[in-house]
This record gives sequence, structure tokens and C-alpha cells, in this order.
Amino acid sequence: MSVANDVDIDSLRAQIREFLSSAPRPDGLRNYGPTPTEADIEPGRSWHKYLAEHGYAGLHWPTEHGGADASVLHQAIFAEECARADVPRQLAITAIDLVGPVLIAFGSDHQQQRYLERIRLGDDIWTQLFSEPDAGSDLAAVRTTAVRTQSGWRVNGQKVWSSAAKSAQYGILLARTGAEGHRGLSMFIVPMDAVGVAVRPIKQIDGESKFNEVFLDDVELRPDALIGEAGQGWPIAMMTLGRERLTLGCQAVAMFRLREQMVDAARERGLFDPVLARAMARIWSRMWLLRFTWERAIDAGDLASPAFSVLKLMTSETDRDLADLATEVLGTDACTAPASTGDARIVHAMLVGRAQTILGGTSEIQRNILGERVLGLPKEPR
Repeated sequence: MSVANDVDIDSLRAQIREFLSSAPRPDGLRNYGPTPTEADIEPGRSWHKYLAEHGYAGLHWPTEHGGADASVLHQAIFAEECARADVPRQLAITAIDLVGPVLIAFGSDHQQQRYLERIRLGDDIWTQLFSEPDAGSDLAAVRTTAVRTQSGWRVNGQKVWSSAAKSAQYGILLARTGAEGHRGLSMFIVPMDAVGVAVRPIKQIDGESKFNEVFLDDVELRPDALIGEAGQGWPIAMMTLGRERLTLGCQAVAMFRLREQMVDAARERGLFDPVLARAMARIWSRMWLLRFTWERAIDAGDLASPAFSVLKLMTSETDRDLADLATEVLGTDACTAPASTGDARIVHAMLVGRAQTILGGTSEIQRNILGERVLGLPKEPR
């Protein structure tokens, strides 16, 4: 695969499309999105390894770590073509899109050598241990503690909404090691099979269990579990969230494919009237604005920029509004008897669309960030 960033766009798209169309697909592979279920892991891992063998895993990673150092446009085209081919673009987002860049930027040589190649090849699944029952979108309020011991660290606390935690080999953990506030936070690597780690899946409205609660009771960690330095957890977390919101923009191009499916379904049912056509045109315009916002934010190069809160807000609410159109396309049967519609992808989008405005930071929190940090408005009373 050519990874040059100055390659002709049409040629690059044709190259990727040809690769995906001819790639052998493991039995059971489906486009499960950013997070696999337990049943998706084996076919997803086989697919990821095939992508890695041909240079399509970790496109955004530096070349010295096995990546392609690909441009934003290159990443977008690959995401679009994966959506068109109806395949996942990686095993799961947390390891390769979030943890990998963090370890490249902050990890020790030992951590990079131990984890990065296994992440690139899809050998290990990781989960993000950030949100807590009383600190969902307010990471500064994290209460999980990590206390120094003679042998390393002892962790106690609870996390929630941890994607793929049931299947993960490792977790990236934000914990409190000092006083209240940002400076008292540190980042750790947690083996998910460590004594004292318990995972409880959360059943979702769509029938899947991609999210989990994680309980940490006197979990002993080695000294080399610390990423960076003690007290450096906040900037590492901000980089992780910046990467997550960047990745949301990359995922968002899949909305174009979903919209095409919805238009086709509406036409088949004779429901594509002028009112629905206008709604579809409006959402199409928002999706293009979303993509352009994503590209501008990446070009600026600052993952801590409030522009990523704009990106997260636009992505979540566009995804939600696109999903809400499903009832107009499929009718009320999509709500009362989803299995009878025969359009599983659209029904699934309708069921999970509302969650997009909560996961990764609620829309309310993103508006607070924009109001306070960009517009200079008074802080919300707390």
C-alpha cells in the first residue's frame, strides 16, 4: 500500500476500495462499529490482522511505530470506504485510536515495547476506565484512588460505561493519587485479570452489552503500571479525549452510508415524500459540515482545543437526529416490532442514537465547555 500523503485522492480511494472488495472476510464478520461484542471478537481480530498485514491498521500512527503517518483526508477516505464496504475499520477503537497514541506520547520505552505492537496487530483489547457513577462527564471529580505501596500501587474504586471491558486484556485507568482537582490525577495500565478486578456487563436497549461496570477492590499494580509521571493524569486524559473526539469525526463519515440506506428504505415503502426529502437534505448538509469541522480541527493540531467539543457536539446530535428519522422511514413498527421491519441496521441506529449525546461527554458538558472557554461566559453554578 502506498502511504504517501500527496497521492491522488481518486487513485487512493480506488486503491482502498479495491483492497476492501477483494479482502477475504472471516466468517461472522459484521460492521459492529467502534466496539465489538464478545461474539465479534474473533472475526474482528482476524479482520484487523489482515488490515495490519497490508498497512491499514494504525494509519495515524508514526511510521517508526508501524503506522502510516497518514493525513486526515487519507484517514477519512479509509473510514468512508470501510462504511461503504460494510466492514469495521479496526478491532476496536480504544486500543489503537486512544491507548496507542497515549503510549507513543507518554509511555516509557518498556511500555511501548510491551504493548504497542500487540495493539497494532489486534492481539489485545483495551478498555477505557474513566467514567464513574458520580463523575460521568466531570473527570476532575474522579474518586477512584491509587495509593503508593512498597511494591507499587493499590487501587480502589468503581468505573462505569467502560466499553468492551468484559473482553479486554488491559484497561487505561484514571485514578486519584493526590489532592482534589486536576493535579491529583494519574494514569495507569490495569491488567483486567488482576486480583480484585470485577466486570459486570450492562444490557443495552438494542440487546447488546458493549458497556460495563468495573469494580476495583485492593487491586495491586506494579510500579511500571504508571503512565508518565504521578499527577500527569489530567493532560494524558485530555489527549485521550481529544483522540476520542477526533475518532468520532472519522466514524461520522459512516453516517453517509446509513443515510443512503434510509433513503432506499423510504423509497421502497413509498414514503419518500417532499417533507422527508427536505429532512434528508438538511441532515446531509449537516454531515458535510461535520466532516469539514473535523478536518479543520485536525489541521490545527491541538487535541486539547475546544474545537473538539464542537466536533463532539455536532457528531452526537447529528447522529441522534439521523437516527430519529428512522421512525419516519420505517414507521411505528420500528418501535413496537423492530424485528419485523427487515432493516436491522436502521433499527439499531434508532435505538442507540440517543446514547451518542451521552457517551464520550454529554452534550450539556460540551456546551458548558464552549460557553466558558470559548465565549467567555460565566461558569455554571456548581
